[in-house]
Amino acid sequence: MLAFRTVTYCTENEETPASTVGIFLLAFYGLAYSLFPWLVVDKLTIWNAASAPEALLVIFYGTVVVLPVIIGYTVFAYRVFWGKSTALKY
Repeated sequence: MLAFRTVTYCTENEETPASTVGIFLLAFYGLAYSLFPWLVVDKLTIWNAASAPEALLVIFYGTVVVLPVIIGYTVFAYRVFWGKSTALKY
């Protein structure tokens, strides 16, 4: 809670940032629900905007191959550099 207080710079009312985010999300979900099938009103629906199933399959296989490589390299780099840096002192 202390980190949340530091980041949001709350003074007395702790509920204000959470309620602001909640109101924003409710407004966004309400807008999305009211426009549901339309991405561009009366012009383009979700199903018309979607790519062909074959193209989506190619993207899926690419993601299945590339994402583990990215995660593996990130873990490798994290382990290599773990503990080798120190705090800057000027």
